[in-house]
Amino acid sequence: MSPSSWRWPSVAAVAAALGGCDLAPHYHVPTVTVPVSYQEAAAWTRAEPADTAPRGDWWTVFGDPTLDRLENSLEGANPQIAGAIAVFDRARAVAEEAEAGLFPQLSVGGQITTNRQSARRPRRRPGQPNQYMDNVLDTAATYEFDVWDRIANSVRAGRAAAQATAADLATLQLSLHAELASDYFALRGLDATIDYLRRTVATFQQAADITQNRYAGKIASGIDVSRATNQLEAAKAELSDAQDRRALEMHAIAILEGVPPSELNLAPVTQLPEPPAMSAGLPATLLERRPDIASAERQMFAANAEIGVTRAAFYPNISLNAILGLQDTGFNLFTARDSFWTVGPGVALPLFEGGLRTAELQAAYAAWHYTVANYRGTVLDALGEVEDDLADLRWLGQEEQEQAKAAQAADQAMQMSMSLYQNGAVSYLEVVTAQTAALQAETAALDLRARRLEATVALIRALGGGWTRADLPKLTG
Repeated sequence: MSPSSWRWPSVAAVAAALGGCDLAPHYHVPTVTVPVSYQEAAAWTRAEPADTAPRGDWWTVFGDPTLDRLENSLEGANPQIAGAIAVFDRARAVAEEAEAGLFPQLSVGGQITTNRQSARRPRRRPGQPNQYMDNVLDTAATYEFDVWDRIANSVRAGRAAAQATAADLATLQLSLHAELASDYFALRGLDATIDYLRRTVATFQQAADITQNRYAGKIASGIDVSRATNQLEAAKAELSDAQDRRALEMHAIAILEGVPPSELNLAPVTQLPEPPAMSAGLPATLLERRPDIASAERQMFAANAEIGVTRAAFYPNISLNAILGLQDTGFNLFTARDSFWTVGPGVALPLFEGGLRTAELQAAYAAWHYTVANYRGTVLDALGEVEDDLADLRWLGQEEQEQAKAAQAADQAMQMSMSLYQNGAVSYLEVVTAQTAALQAETAALDLRARRLEATVALIRALGGGWTRADLPKLTG
């Protein structure tokens, strides 16, 4: 065997033996201090070690069929989700592009040409024809030995980036579902408020009629009539304002549903449900249940792998190339004497690029440090959101109980003041004061119930809405 026949297999064997020299830093998730329990949970309710957060269609815990219908149709109609799905599909395709580098690249080519050479071509041999055909059919193959894990790290980075976009999609879905539920309960809170204001306007109209009759009988003064009229018109204005806000909430829900606002109409529901009992679980589980935290972690992993890609650029690129084909001046291409081939290894090593590789490596490390800071910030933000929502539920629940008592007392005071006024025991100013207090107390109580429902939605969202890291696509094909 001649030296030329064994030299390239030897080089290929050495390259294969060197394969798997991973130049990416050893990856580990940075340590983030996570408390043993939520501070607000201890004051709000007894901490439950078991994970009792709702799973899957979490909005069903509210027991509202209309909300269930709206939530179930959200993902198929919302344009933001459609766009996020396209972003994920593109990221997955980019990951598959990187994986293609792990395999040999094969191509087939051919040409049929007629050529004429100059009679005065330098060093032209005597007897050569002026015009000739050159017909070629060939197959080319190339394979890069991934000695420094450049391709492997590109694949790892691509897969992690695709997983990050999948987590971003889950974050968007969770946010939009939560926004829809929040808007829905704000709408239902306004339904209850509008119903109460309509009844209040009717009551104030009766009071104004009584005052007008007393004025006509010269029992009441004109100032009483003015006060009663002012109170009535102010209540009507508040009713109009509530109806306007309800219309805006309806429009927001329609846009989330992906339909023009004019095509959505939800009948009023005046009874607000009691918010379901919730358990926040343990803070340590939050790292597995928040898709935004998962996205930040996958971005770190991708940035770490990219460091390996940029470090590999400092080392030789070793490949094996081969071309096999047939060439003839006519069309008799399928004979052994018309065959040709070339095969052998190739090596490329950058010598001077003006600091390009060093700058790329510095940029890769900077990107890694950014993703680490982003991860830690995301975890802290998540913990803060849960604490905020637990505090809201704790204090809003207590406030609603107190406000309900205040509303009941204010209603009794209004009824007594009206009775006393009709008996001539007090002026109408007392009635106006009592009516104002009752109106404010009752609308505040209704608003608090809606806010408690919205705070429950916010807590479910802060806890990940039942999502877990196991929901990430594996992308290991």
